[in-house]
Amino acid sequence: MAFLRSGTATTGGSGGEAARSGLAGATMTLISLALLALAWQAAAWLIDSPLLPGPPEVAAALMRASADFALPRNILITLGRVAASFLVAMVVGAAIGIVLGRSKALDRVFGPWLIVLLNLPALVVIILCYVWFGLTEAAAITAVAVNKIPNVAVTLREGAAALSRELDEMALVYRFGPLRTLRHVVLPQLAPFFAAAARSGLALTWKIVLVVELLGRSNGVGFELQTAFQLFDVATVLAYALAFTLVVQIIELVLLQPLERRAGRWRR
Repeated sequence: MAFLRSGTATTGGSGGEAARSGLAGATMTLISLALLALAWQAAAWLIDSPLLPGPPEVAAALMRASADFALPRNILITLGRVAASFLVAMVVGAAIGIVLGRSKALDRVFGPWLIVLLNLPALVVIILCYVWFGLTEAAAITAVAVNKIPNVAVTLREGAAALSRELDEMALVYRFGPLRTLRHVVLPQLAPFFAAAARSGLALTWKIVLVVELLGRSNGVGFELQTAFQLFDVATVLAYALAFTLVVQIIELVLLQPLERRAGRWRR
């Protein structure tokens, strides 16, 4: 009984400590944001130029863009492109990475091409996709996916190359078929690598999507940024940038970070 009480107290203490730590972190974040807003407003007052609007002007632009639902509509359009290209890149890149990681012969042949694709400028890929396939939605999604596939493939290749040989031998002993081996042996070990590729992939994908929209689409956050830039409407540029960054940050905190923690549980 004493042991149980001691364990409960320890668990409660660690839980309370974690809660206090989280609260302290949130408080520091809010304080830093408030200080940033004050510094921003002070700089806007000192410069006194429409090229550096203060927080009130940006908030007003945010309200104007939201009044006719242009802001949420364009954010949803951009998020749709992010999701589609992200899914394509993850599926194709993971397949390539696992195959190369499991086969040294194939990796020697095709591995150098991954390095070439990694170093290929994203803008070149976007322009070529638009030139070859036209200013279409498919070309836009393809351009983003092609830019992301090498990153996913490299990450999953490293994971596949580090798979446990003992677990492979166990699967052979128990006569696991290829699909069962993939499901119960390979994929659980690769879960942390999938999570890492997904987390880094989101940061890269949404940035490339904005460039794709700026160059060749007639809607989305990137298109609205281009329109505001042509009008020298810096307040609208900042309003769209802050709103979209906030949405992406929420996705990171609510979806990707918990997924990454869950993916690493098997190691413990």
